[in-house]
Amino acid sequence: MTLNNKTYDVIKWIAQYFLPALATLWITLAKIWNLPYGTEIGATITGIDLFLGAILGISSQNYKGDGTMTVDTSDEAKDIYSLDLNVPAEELANKDTITFKVNKK
Repeated sequence: MTLNNKTYDVIKWIAQYFLPALATLWITLAKIWNLPYGTEIGATITGIDLFLGAILGISSQNYKGDGTMTVDTSDEAKDIYSLDLNVPAEELANKDTITFKVNKK
């Protein structure tokens, strides 16, 4: 499973900032104001956060980037560079960043 960039970024923001802050806020307020199920709700939020983190990790492992740049240094006179794209070249112009794997021969 690989998430598209926008989905990945939204889930990452939720998992890194929103859910940890929400869990901390709920546990703190529950303790101060004697709200019900403080620990249970805090643990549930934390469990959801862990699950989203696992999804992000799986997506990162499966991400192949936009292509591969091969660097051939076998000729002492000159290096040869080639670029193999995983997406149509026209799509690259619409992106803010592009990612290439580097393969050295």
